[in-house]
Amino acid sequence: MSKSRILFIAFLTLVAISCQRDPVPQIPAAKTNTEWISRPDGFHNEYTLDQLVVLSRHNIRSPLVSKNSVLTRLTNSEYQWFHWEGTPSTLTSKGERLEHQMGKFFKEWLKKKDFLSKYSQDNYSFRFYANAKQRCQLTARTFADALFPGLNPRVEMNVQFDKMDPVFNPQITKISDGFISKAQTELQSMFGNLDDGISTGYDMLERVIDITNSPAYPDTSSFRQFPSSVSYKLNEEPSMTGGLKMACTISDALSLQYYEEPDEEKAAFGNNLTFEDWATVSSVKDRYGDILFSLPSVAVNVAHPLLQVILDEIQNEKRIFTLLCGHDSNVGSLLAALETEEFTLPGSIEKSTPIGCKVVFESFKGRDGAEYADILMVYASAAQLRAESELNYSNPPAAVKLKLRGLKENEDGLYRLADVEQRLTKAIEAYDSL
Repeated sequence: MSKSRILFIAFLTLVAISCQRDPVPQIPAAKTNTEWISRPDGFHNEYTLDQLVVLSRHNIRSPLVSKNSVLTRLTNSEYQWFHWEGTPSTLTSKGERLEHQMGKFFKEWLKKKDFLSKYSQDNYSFRFYANAKQRCQLTARTFADALFPGLNPRVEMNVQFDKMDPVFNPQITKISDGFISKAQTELQSMFGNLDDGISTGYDMLERVIDITNSPAYPDTSSFRQFPSSVSYKLNEEPSMTGGLKMACTISDALSLQYYEEPDEEKAAFGNNLTFEDWATVSSVKDRYGDILFSLPSVAVNVAHPLLQVILDEIQNEKRIFTLLCGHDSNVGSLLAALETEEFTLPGSIEKSTPIGCKVVFESFKGRDGAEYADILMVYASAAQLRAESELNYSNPPAAVKLKLRGLKENEDGLYRLADVEQRLTKAIEAYDSL
């Protein structure tokens, strides 16, 4: 256990007492010494970066369940899962180191933008706020310390440690008479039979874990045996039962094992998987998350408090930089609620919410006096995660532009800031009509 982790756990104990929570595509190098994101020629003569609001997914954690659960029951009894440190669902030492790299990169970026000199603990120009789960708090703590080494910026935790903060809790908080039927209609329209369309992923998982030689066989020989369904209850997360939920647990653990285990063949229990195969492994948990959190009516429901915080931060004139740290469900529901167009993430085995990813809302002042914005998905590639690569302007993380359906960009690829704020407002107000 790292020294920083030991100190962090000791800190959280005190807080809890007092508050009674195959090769992959390469990421292109920066084109200039002040920017690493592809921009039109002359962009920096026209626009000045004014503010960043960032929603982060926590970095690498251990699986959500112990090895003596479905992982062991469905896996060849001779296979050994990676020996994760700590308890289930906690940030690992590697996850901590990777987040430190991301924080260092943001430091380099923001220093070039002359943001860091504006840091002040008195006027709250910088804000760090995370869910009270260990993996979120430690991710935010590590990022903040990398951004401002030695200054110990405050990381907010607004509920008891290890509890779910309502801002980051993707639960259904409003159910009207027609909500469930509307959600089920959207579910059928977008996904049809929940187990259809994921056959390749099921086949890949069953082969990798050698399910026919597992303790659960022959009672469980395939995920298809158990039809999947979704239900919605007030003040609970959307819930799934059936084979896809079981498969998601395996997919999640294998993806984490791929990031943590240096020997890629060992990570696949002796199978020689290509990068595309690993993406297929991850696609199962991706589909699970999409089904639960990307339906339009569900997304605006579960993301409602987070949408409000993000809009408040963007409109806070005293704020220069905000980091909010939560979960993949927060990222997925936010993007769905904002009606984001489909996008691809080069170099990632996860298609929409990579581990440690950042959704970055950038606000600019234009030379014409107007305010502009764009939205980026910033993430480390699978190769960078596996190798623990140093992130810098010679080896930057990926940055993919996110587009909002129906909004028009100007010739430089930016939205009017007011249009982005209106999209957030639209998603917030949609909650009232659920």
